[in-house]
Amino acid sequence: MHFQFSVGNDDGADNDVNYMKIVLFDNREDHFDLLPLSFTRPICDFRVGITTIREKWASFLPQAEIHALPVEYLRPRFGQPDNPDEEMLFVSGTVVPDADIAARIVSLKTGQAIVCDGRPLAFLGSWNGLEARQFADVFDEDLRHLRLVYDVFLMNPQVLVEDFRRITADRHSQPLPDSNHVIGSLTDSEGNPMIFIEEGAEVEGAMFNLKEGPVYIGRDASVMEGCCVRGPIAFCDYSKARMGAKLYGGSTFGPYVKVGGEVDNSVIFGYSNKAHDGYLGNAVVGEWCNIGAGVNCSNLKNDYSKIRLWNYRQHSFARTDLQFCGPIIGDHSKLGVNVMLNTATVIGVGVNIYGAGFPRVFVPSFLEGSANGGFSDVPVKKFLTVAERVMARRGRSLTDLDRVIFDRIFDYASHLKR
Repeated sequence: MHFQFSVGNDDGADNDVNYMKIVLFDNREDHFDLLPLSFTRPICDFRVGITTIREKWASFLPQAEIHALPVEYLRPRFGQPDNPDEEMLFVSGTVVPDADIAARIVSLKTGQAIVCDGRPLAFLGSWNGLEARQFADVFDEDLRHLRLVYDVFLMNPQVLVEDFRRITADRHSQPLPDSNHVIGSLTDSEGNPMIFIEEGAEVEGAMFNLKEGPVYIGRDASVMEGCCVRGPIAFCDYSKARMGAKLYGGSTFGPYVKVGGEVDNSVIFGYSNKAHDGYLGNAVVGEWCNIGAGVNCSNLKNDYSKIRLWNYRQHSFARTDLQFCGPIIGDHSKLGVNVMLNTATVIGVGVNIYGAGFPRVFVPSFLEGSANGGFSDVPVKKFLTVAERVMARRGRSLTDLDRVIFDRIFDYASHLKR
């Protein structure tokens, strides 16, 4: 059974299309290029801008039935097609859509595919046809998509503004209390809001600079007194910016994130804490992480040279064109008080770093220790005990499927350490 939906374009026109399902799939190469963040989630559940990639597709195609199709070990937790012969619209989970991209993809006909650098980005047909790459017509087109983990913070400023305009269109913000100070205008030249406050949010005694982009404050979020905030920036639902925080543009703080100190152009997916003084810039942090008081993370080498970043697929440090890159931190990792990280440090899942000195710039999953004292393995049982304790504070719990996923990540990490 197919149904009809429409994709809104910037010119107000709609494209009516018939599809049954949209499947946001991950191929093996993309999964490995986006580790450690893709260890524990489909790529479509990465947060870029205000919302996740999956949530963007749901916004552009509200009548579609949207599914994730991650790599095999994540499928019991996140799903897979029931019938591989069924015709569906397959879209790479790496594609970060806007209205034009969504309209381009839903215009595909059966057997047509959009491919970039040999990797399919979109295809209308069956899963078997996609796996076999049995395309009747191929369009070589570079749609906006994530290639490597640092693309998250590189894309974030632009995508955040796009999300802000879409989310706030034809809606009314809660009033900004008089105790706050605003630099710039509360509306742009077309009368659109430059700050939007959802119901239940508490915003008192903060300073907002709106000259370079908007500020989004989600439901029941809190921006405390003394915070200095530069747009574009997003505080998602139930997030909390603590007193005196210095928060620069291009940053997104996901649901239930606590943030303090100095943060610049960084994305924290959700449920993580960086609540104290210390610097974080050009970084991506997963869920259930804790960054302790006084932690400082370098995002620039002293010789100003271009950065090399650990790539899991290549099993080596890969060249980038970046001059600025901070840490990439997988889920459930912890940085103790006064930990220091070198530029572009990659930290896996379930890592606990403490003590003095700079640890190496790639720390595989399930390790604990310090630069001076060395690292040792974290047994899965110990990790799960801590994870359950951390998640319980937010009313969440580990499922049996979560436990299986962590077992698989542990096995992979053990292989990597040998």
